[in-house]
Amino acid sequence: MRILHTSDWHLGRQFHGVSLESDHDAIIAQVEAAIVEHRPDALIIAGDIFDRLTPSQTALRRFSDFVRNVTADGKLSIVLIAGNHDAAAQIGAMGILASTDHALVRGPLDRDERPLLISDEHGVVAISALPFGYEFSARACYENQGINCPADVLAEQIASARRHLPQGVRWVVAAHAFVEGATTSEGERPLTRSVGGIETVPASLFDGAHYVALGHLHRPQAVGVEHIRYSGAPLAFGFDEEGHAKSMTLVDLAADGSVSLTELPLVPVRRVRAIRGKLAELLAAPEGSADLIRVVLTDEHPQIDPMKRIRALYPNAVQLNYEREDRPQERRLIDGRGALDQPREVIANFVRFVRETPITDAETALVDDAVAGLTGGGEGA
Repeated sequence: MRILHTSDWHLGRQFHGVSLESDHDAIIAQVEAAIVEHRPDALIIAGDIFDRLTPSQTALRRFSDFVRNVTADGKLSIVLIAGNHDAAAQIGAMGILASTDHALVRGPLDRDERPLLISDEHGVVAISALPFGYEFSARACYENQGINCPADVLAEQIASARRHLPQGVRWVVAAHAFVEGATTSEGERPLTRSVGGIETVPASLFDGAHYVALGHLHRPQAVGVEHIRYSGAPLAFGFDEEGHAKSMTLVDLAADGSVSLTELPLVPVRRVRAIRGKLAELLAAPEGSADLIRVVLTDEHPQIDPMKRIRALYPNAVQLNYEREDRPQERRLIDGRGALDQPREVIANFVRFVRETPITDAETALVDDAVAGLTGGGEGA
């Protein structure tokens, strides 16, 4: 059995105000190409299909067109679950008219977690699709007031899924969770609404599953064992993901339930990266870039309208700060107090900032006379 595992598309998301529609189009085209080339039996999208509870019409249409394209020949089974960014009812509604032989679409929590059953030459594979749900929803669904954290929610879901497993099948679980020991990124939203609540779940909850297709965390990674895995998000959604390779996971499930995993690379049309240097150096670059850029200026003094000038070369520059601002707060306070003890330097820097030209000798002489008159002749006195 061959399964393609992906998650966390976040359709409709922006990056610091920049639309990612063209980026998502390129990624979706790569997913479609991978399905044609590798011919998986099933596609799993493990939550956060959309970025908001009320996705735009463009995002909805983009996803609908994708599903229509990849299922047109009737050969691919598809498994979708709602993530914490999705509207559970909306995701659930997508599955109402789908063929129950080839699709399992799970939005709201359900007391009866029945799997999708797919057969190959070695027998039956059961795929359990466990959508994300908050504790208050789970208490109502499972009539259990003792549900107090995400681990409790998932434990109920797993228990229900186990009850519906046919004897001797190979078992695949799709879930949207934060498993203990996994590495996070800055773009992920907490999975609990309790202040200070524990949002992680133990990997032991998945005991007995031959493969666990996880969503929520944006970095591709295995957690503890090879078969419990995050595919990761197909795009970078934070500057902390600079240089991180993006991929989908192709899962080959053998007759004995063992898995062979292949990372299929996803290539973004725009990278997320930082550029560093003095403003004049950055503006002297032979050519610019359409990448999503964070600018770190190493100039000691503030520059005039630096972002506007940078965007002439880097139109998608979305963040700018000075390297000196990255220093520890204590160091900056010390440096600030030191500067106030040197009024001639403060005035010279101010003139340079306002006019973009250094202070002249004649002006320096005037400043010297004024400072001497105020301090009795000694700078810093």
